[in-house]
Amino acid sequence: MKNKLIAVLIATVAAAGTAATAIPASAATAQPTRCHTADLKAGFATGGDAAPEMNQTRHQTQAFIWFTNKSNRTCTLSGFAGVDMVGAQSTDGTWSLVRSAKRTHKITLHKGDTVDFSINLAPVAKSTPKKQKFVPAKFVVTPPNETKSFTLKWPFGGQILKQDGATHPATYLNPIGE
Repeated sequence: MKNKLIAVLIATVAAAGTAATAIPASAATAQPTRCHTADLKAGFATGGDAAPEMNQTRHQTQAFIWFTNKSNRTCTLSGFAGVDMVGAQSTDGTWSLVRSAKRTHKITLHKGDTVDFSINLAPVAKSTPKKQKFVPAKFVVTPPNETKSFTLKWPFGGQILKQDGATHPATYLNPIGE
């Protein structure tokens, strides 16, 4: 049946005086779809210079969270992850980080590829009053456009200036790949 259809198509095109090449649908290149939480694994970058400088209070520092494609397919990530910091103090609660104004771009991840994003942090001294500091215990990280999350234990210690209600806090997240 398939061969008859192709023969009719070729005959119709030949009668019109135009040549055509039939391409099977299976040969068309499919664009990768977005990565789902189940396709990924996540963690904090902890090696070498990736660790934030939580023992200083003179300037912002950065922590990096990575996503690795553990699936057998190629997928894409674009935009911002959702990040909620859960505090260690009874007064901390959960702090949903705001996004930077940086532009986003699509990242393609083949099997085993890794991409990260940064979180800018404003560390404060241990002597800072309890109500002015947030002590991170864990981070709940949701990949872009997903609803399932990873829960990552905060491995770096220190404390952050508590600005969970600020319009432009010094602690915020950057897009995937930044």
